[in-house]
Amino acid sequence: MSRALKTVAGLGLTAVMLFPVYWMINVSFTRDTDMRADPPHLFPFDGTLEGYRAVLDQQLPYLGTSLLIGVGTVAVTLALSAPAGYSLAKLRPRGGGALSFVLLIAQMIPGIIMAMGFYAIYLRAGVLNSVAGLILADSTIAVPFGVLIFAAFMAGIPAELTDAAMIDGASRWRTFRSVILPVSRNAIVTVSLFAFLWAWSDFVFAATLDGGGAHQPITLGIYHYIGNNNQQWNAIMATAVVASVPATVLLILAQRYVAAGVTAGAVKD
Repeated sequence: MSRALKTVAGLGLTAVMLFPVYWMINVSFTRDTDMRADPPHLFPFDGTLEGYRAVLDQQLPYLGTSLLIGVGTVAVTLALSAPAGYSLAKLRPRGGGALSFVLLIAQMIPGIIMAMGFYAIYLRAGVLNSVAGLILADSTIAVPFGVLIFAAFMAGIPAELTDAAMIDGASRWRTFRSVILPVSRNAIVTVSLFAFLWAWSDFVFAATLDGGGAHQPITLGIYHYIGNNNQQWNAIMATAVVASVPATVLLILAQRYVAAGVTAGAVKD
């Protein structure tokens, strides 16, 4: 009886938390004439696809830009954080503990402060309103997290693996590339997922560093769309639904790898 009550309570809380998502989907199929119905329609019985047609006509360039920024951020994050994590975990450089502490502190800096700093630098460098600038800015959020995850995961890799590779004549780089990376799949997936999600959902950097660019991410696309079409809520919600699909699919596919990656190093044998 107690287990049944807990199950019912859990389902109830889940339904409450997911109701905004359902309402977003419901409104995306609702006709403009039914938008202010009293009481509101809980189901789009006379639904329409006009909102999704508007997304395909107007929002695809924004989605393509966000995809490019997300993939670029993942590439930069992995290229920097994986070797750094390997160095901290296996090479034990002098000052490694202090560096780990600095990386932890870096994640506590508010994004708006970093955005202001980037704006001043980009203005002088001439890279404002560029996709490359957004990739670099988003990577500064993901790299510290990635280094800590890789360091924690790689610290748990048995030293016998690296010692055997060194005995066979492999260099440090060859050991990292051929031995460490293949067994660090969970950490790679975890870091890649979080880096992509940060870049995909970023608004502060996008609004500050790419507010007037020719290629803008979907977060700015939704922002502009709300301002220009505040009466077409089905199109606005359809845009939000479409923008949520990539993140949802990635989370579903990578959840078991993420669970293993984020808990790496939590327990020592």
